[in-house]
Amino acid sequence: MVKICCIGAGYVGGPTMAVIALKCPAIEVAVVDISVSRIAAWNSDHLPIYEPGLDDVVKSCRGKNLFFSTDVEKHVAEADIIFVSVNTPTKTRGLGAGKAADLTYWESAARMIADVSKSDKIVVEKSTVPVKTAEAIEKILTHNSKGVKYQILSNPEFLAEGTAIEDLFAPDRVLIGGRETPDGQRAIKALKEVYAHWVPEERILCTNLWSAELSKLAANAFLAQRISSVNAMSALCEATGADVAQVSHAVGKDTRIGHKFLNASVGFGGSCFQKDILNLVYICECNGLPEVANYWKQVIKVNDYQKTRFVNRIVSSMFNTVSGKKIAVFGFAFKKDTGDTRETPAIDVCKGLLGDKAHLSIYDPQVTEEQIQRDLSMDKFDWDHPVHLQPMSPSSVKSVSVVWDAYEAAKGAHGLCILTEWDEFKNLDYKKIYDNMPKPAFLFDGRNVVDPQKLREIGFIVYSIGKPLDSWLKDMPAMA
Repeated sequence: MVKICCIGAGYVGGPTMAVIALKCPAIEVAVVDISVSRIAAWNSDHLPIYEPGLDDVVKSCRGKNLFFSTDVEKHVAEADIIFVSVNTPTKTRGLGAGKAADLTYWESAARMIADVSKSDKIVVEKSTVPVKTAEAIEKILTHNSKGVKYQILSNPEFLAEGTAIEDLFAPDRVLIGGRETPDGQRAIKALKEVYAHWVPEERILCTNLWSAELSKLAANAFLAQRISSVNAMSALCEATGADVAQVSHAVGKDTRIGHKFLNASVGFGGSCFQKDILNLVYICECNGLPEVANYWKQVIKVNDYQKTRFVNRIVSSMFNTVSGKKIAVFGFAFKKDTGDTRETPAIDVCKGLLGDKAHLSIYDPQVTEEQIQRDLSMDKFDWDHPVHLQPMSPSSVKSVSVVWDAYEAAKGAHGLCILTEWDEFKNLDYKKIYDNMPKPAFLFDGRNVVDPQKLREIGFIVYSIGKPLDSWLKDMPAMA
């Protein structure tokens, strides 16, 4: 019986291993983590992450061939294939601060594998890592090998949150990179056989190590670039009276471009896009390619510009001050159908409004008050470290209240911002909301989920990203 162990029970490790266990009943899968509370949650009825379809998969395999444990060393020692999906945060100090990936957790995982292994292992990189990490890991393992043979593979994940289980069941591609030696090819074949239980062979791509590592960074950079491209257009649409939805529809009709990822918004978020591009920028700089580095930097600059522009639009529309005013925030997760708030644009928008002394009332159907308070009081890259290494008790931000009902959030608010495209926000009774707000009542739609015309008929002053401006806003400067 093949035994698989995954180090790291997070957004990648948990769902990926659950699906492997479901599709390969003959393989024993253990997910290990040093966080006792996280493993306890995976073994309970309330899983630590929200992902449609995940509960059913976990519950059908848990205790049969899927196990969640804090006994890291035992499971690593017994495994034939070890997946490593630990945090790779952006460094906050030292060489490459603000750009380079911090491989501290990766390195300690590699050293622990070398310490406890008694039999040959295939070690699989699942975390997003900078290109050439495999080489460093290989050196650590071989220098501490004690006669054990290791093969390193890169098998990046391409999951989209909110559809992770669908993506795992029917992936566009599974990418496996390994050494071009006989042992390396045998390791690739072993991992390919696991995925071949349910993934058609033509979708399993085998490459060299560096291509696999770089493909993940490149894929995220291309996706983020599309969002920044359409967001840059949204600013021009507002300035000229064009409608970004019509422009992106026309552009997306070109089959070479396609329609996906062309929705203008307040900005992209999520744990990977910004981190991976910063990483790509750093790798380009280290390889003496400043022009390439600057090209990719611009994707992040436009994303930051879009968030700043949104905050400035709110403040300038509301008589150039939000001081002491209640602002309702609908949505805090970085996109709908997930409770994930990592790098969500809502953090920067809320911080911008708090900087102008606004009082925020936040409602998100999947994000807890504790999480929101933690996000608003943390420094930029702190979120990507394991919870026990994050600041212990975040000082709660006094002018923020978190409520569990959209109508409650909007009651008495001067303005309302939509920051996540949850479906329920399309169907709220906006007449009822309008009646309970001081006038003039402002609505700032950062996701283009509501129909601005209908809301103007109710009486709202509406700002929708990239749409022709309300006559009220035309006289206001775009950048306060």
